Amino acid sequence: MEITIQRLGHKGDGIAEGPILAPLTLPGETVEGDVQDGRLDAPRILTPSSDRVKAPCSHFRQCGGCALQHASDAFLARWKQEVVETALSAQGLTAEFRPIHVSPPRSRRRATLAGTRTKKGALVGFHARRSGTIVPITDCHVLHPDLMTVLPALEQITRLGGSRSATLSFALTRSDTGIDCAVTGGKPLDEALRLALPQFIRQFARLTWDDDTVFTESPPVQQFGTVAVTPPPGAFLQATPDGEATLVAAMMDATQGAKHIVDLFSGSGTFTFPLAARAPVHAVEGDRDMIAALDHGLRHATGIKKVTTEVRDLFRRPLMGDDLAPFDAAVIDPPRAGAEAQVSDLAVSDIAKIGFVSCNPITFARDAKTLTDAGYRLNWVQVVDQFRWSPHVELAASFTRAHI
Repeated sequence: MEITIQRLGHKGDGIAEGPILAPLTLPGETVEGDVQDGRLDAPRILTPSSDRVKAPCSHFRQCGGCALQHASDAFLARWKQEVVETALSAQGLTAEFRPIHVSPPRSRRRATLAGTRTKKGALVGFHARRSGTIVPITDCHVLHPDLMTVLPALEQITRLGGSRSATLSFALTRSDTGIDCAVTGGKPLDEALRLALPQFIRQFARLTWDDDTVFTESPPVQQFGTVAVTPPPGAFLQATPDGEATLVAAMMDATQGAKHIVDLFSGSGTFTFPLAARAPVHAVEGDRDMIAALDHGLRHATGIKKVTTEVRDLFRRPLMGDDLAPFDAAVIDPPRAGAEAQVSDLAVSDIAKIGFVSCNPITFARDAKTLTDAGYRLNWVQVVDQFRWSPHVELAASFTRAHI
């Protein structure tokens, strides 16, 4: 069957009339192949797009880690901004867009790899596209090279603690003091395994097995502003240092001149501590361990304004009128589901400035509609592409209430 690709879907697949999905294609291309259940999984390119480029990675066609290495950087920048524009347009909104920031290759400091035992040893890598099969990687154009250095150790750990019927998950994070590795899905941490794992103490700053810390050679520190913080194992962290720096700069701009800031979904302090260089900050987060990490960093912090913390489920117990009254600015960085309840209360508050970070254009547009309907102005949006060659889109935005 011969089809013409009209657009890209939210997972990066080309979409033709039907709809028919075709991975590894681009808008305007004519392709052919066998269509089954609305998918053309092995397209042959008849008429390539001018935006098509040679994928830099030899693993690209097998590995599911990247979906769009066949597209030019210019195309991806346009497309990711258009994804946000389309989401806003569906809510009747438009915005000024600042230039997109794209993280460079080989800069991802966190990733989750999979490992499984085989007859001859172990496989460690990413899952194949639309498959549970693990593709071993010898090179990666996304991950920081430091993460690649621990692959041999991960293979050995898979032999020790994995099984042929289960898949281990390795959450890796590059820190200032080494690699933090959180393992899940393996055998129970019995005495034999606990005695065997310390042989990898030179490869990792910290190694955890499910909820147990096997060893901490040195605390895996992240620098948030001027403050050193050790996030809990596997905790959320912005994917690249330069992407984080761009988001922090955007939030600093969005809250310029504020005298008291509330940091909602604060995590371990990514925005809290840079903001506290200029104004007092109240950090609110539902994860108790992340607030504990923030508090520990705070005890050793110098040169910042007052920081207070609160453990609170902002989905079930959003900050409301009296809770929000002390603040003239808010920063909010919710998970993919957005923050519908919390945004509804922000919308009726007297907070003058809101800096918004989102990893889901659809829920961001919904929340932006709530704010603008309540009288806020959407000043600008900036797309921040930390997940290079993936369909994932992140953004920062600024809202102000004109009459305050």
